[in-house]
Amino acid sequence: MAGGAMVAPAAGGRQDYPGGLTLFVFMACLVAATGGLLFGYDIGVSGGVTSMDPFLLRFFPSVYRKQREAAAAGGGDGGSPYCMFNSQLLTTFTSSIFLSALAASLVAASFTRVAGRKWSMFCGGATFLAGCVLNAAAESVLMLILGRVLLGLGVGFASQSAPLYLSEMAPARMRGMLNNGFNLMITVGILLATLANYGAQKVAGGWGWRLSLGLAAVPATIIVAGSFFLHDTPNSLLERGRPEEAKRMLRRVRGVEDVDDEYADLAAASAASRAVTRPWRDILRRRYRPQLVVAVAVPACQQLTGIVLQTYAPVLFKTAGFGGSASLMSAVITGAVNLLATLVSVFTVDRLGRRALLLEGGVQMLISMVAMGALMGATLGPGGMPAPCAAATVAVMCVYIAGFSWSWGPLGWLVPSEVMPLEVRPAGQSITVAVNMLINFVVAQAFLPLFCRLGSALFFVFAALLAAMTVFVALFLPETKGVPIEDMTAVWKAHWYWKRFVTDGGDDGGLVDTEKGLDG
Repeated sequence: MAGGAMVAPAAGGRQDYPGGLTLFVFMACLVAATGGLLFGYDIGVSGGVTSMDPFLLRFFPSVYRKQREAAAAGGGDGGSPYCMFNSQLLTTFTSSIFLSALAASLVAASFTRVAGRKWSMFCGGATFLAGCVLNAAAESVLMLILGRVLLGLGVGFASQSAPLYLSEMAPARMRGMLNNGFNLMITVGILLATLANYGAQKVAGGWGWRLSLGLAAVPATIIVAGSFFLHDTPNSLLERGRPEEAKRMLRRVRGVEDVDDEYADLAAASAASRAVTRPWRDILRRRYRPQLVVAVAVPACQQLTGIVLQTYAPVLFKTAGFGGSASLMSAVITGAVNLLATLVSVFTVDRLGRRALLLEGGVQMLISMVAMGALMGATLGPGGMPAPCAAATVAVMCVYIAGFSWSWGPLGWLVPSEVMPLEVRPAGQSITVAVNMLINFVVAQAFLPLFCRLGSALFFVFAALLAAMTVFVALFLPETKGVPIEDMTAVWKAHWYWKRFVTDGGDDGGLVDTEKGLDG
């Protein structure tokens, strides 16, 4: 999984509460955004260490032997260069984090609500830190995978609580900017990990991979230590029945005494949220069919774009014929493109809209996939690709990464979160996170075996999926730019297809329940 985070948009249409961005809030948000570094660093580091010969020789010797055979005689399994890294044990090392993050995300929602945002971030950082220690000190594959599981638990907690903390601490008119700070931290983490891998592979003695894995402890330590100095959000304090403390904290974070209007809205939202007793059942009702489809389809599409290529970028470049150092440097280049393209999304999403970026990004990634498949299919042989073709592959990969980073990367999280009504938002966000992590696990686990079996045809499979999801956006995803949460129903009522699920009339706000059937 790449380039993304669970971002909750501003609730309600009111944007003119007194107060601004105080130093207290800025520092608190800076610490909380560090949670994005955890996920980003792990995405970047795993593919890098799996391309380092000392790491492979120690833990995955069969993969190392296939590389040597391919270099000497032309191919791994059956002479195919696509199969050099084909190992279920190796893919388990990479993908196990997503399965544990899936489990953690389901638990973290309840823990965050009961214990508060800061302690959820603390638990995420502490668990991630323990995983870093286990990975850096690993003497066996079992230690590596157990470390990855702990990292996943940390990512699950941090991804649940840090964006929520940012959303609740930020002034309403700056909420989008500060939330995007979490997405930016993910891309920064990816870039830092690729730089760490590039430097670590030059360490004499073959222990550089320990340095790469161990450096993940830096952002984990920041968020663990920083959590002790963070204060819980007014929303969290209200949710846990501490209204006076919540009001005092609201005055502090806004830097003004006049917070009565905002506090009243927070209290009303908190009361409405507590009144919902069956969100998991309610979200299955017919009235929420459009939101449920978005909560499942959008995160699934995000991972089926083929962004797993970013995780395995060093492996892919090594397959193309780059040496160890050159393949890691190529990953650094794609990481830098990822960061710059994410900044494009930050500054354009509220001007151009969600649909425009998703449609353009989908077409751009589709063309890139076809180009990569054609390049590899035509020129990749037992000794790799000719140098000009290998360089062209890196360039096309950068175009692909840019398309993802300003479209499906950030918007794959933003769109599901902003279409959810308050009464089912916790269930909806949990579904989004769970689907994202599940598909991420499946794709990461299957990529190397499919790369071995299908070769360059795999890129055309991703191109076909990108074509399908671009059509889905064009036909079924309405524009939500600038629409307040409480007015989102009007968007669905105006849509050519979804209006049949949200019709006027009846006692239930004009909405029909699941029991009355699936068709309009």
